[in-house]
Amino acid sequence: MMYIVNVEGAIFKNDKWLIIERSRKEEHAAGLLSLVGGKVDQEGNSVNILERTINREIFEEVGIKVNEKLQYVYSTSFITDLGKHVVNIIFLCKYDSGEAFAKSPDEVENVNWMTAQQIYEHDNAPDYLKESIRQAENQKINSHF
Repeated sequence: MMYIVNVEGAIFKNDKWLIIERSRKEEHAAGLLSLVGGKVDQEGNSVNILERTINREIFEEVGIKVNEKLQYVYSTSFITDLGKHVVNIIFLCKYDSGEAFAKSPDEVENVNWMTAQQIYEHDNAPDYLKESIRQAENQKINSHF
């Protein structure tokens, strides 16, 4: 059985996190709040594939750039609504430049800069997103990233 590899960026600026509302058209978790990210493409032999994927996905989905220095937060696995097995790897990303917007409407309905508290209290924030934000907050504090 093969896993899909997915990467997500916990992108922060001034103590707020960039959270997208997933498009209603998405096959998995449609309409829910989420970090920005996407699947790793097959590239044969390559280096820094996770880092490059996260940078590409962030730019494609929300039109911003993040600092090249990414920090590993944690990894999870889940099964999509269609029964696909996914390994998900989350990186801490520092906002660099650009104005975040829903650049890829097929994937992204809305973008919001939210505090951790706003995310924890939001009706459309799934438990796994809240856990990712908790982990990212701890990482940011402990590493002075």
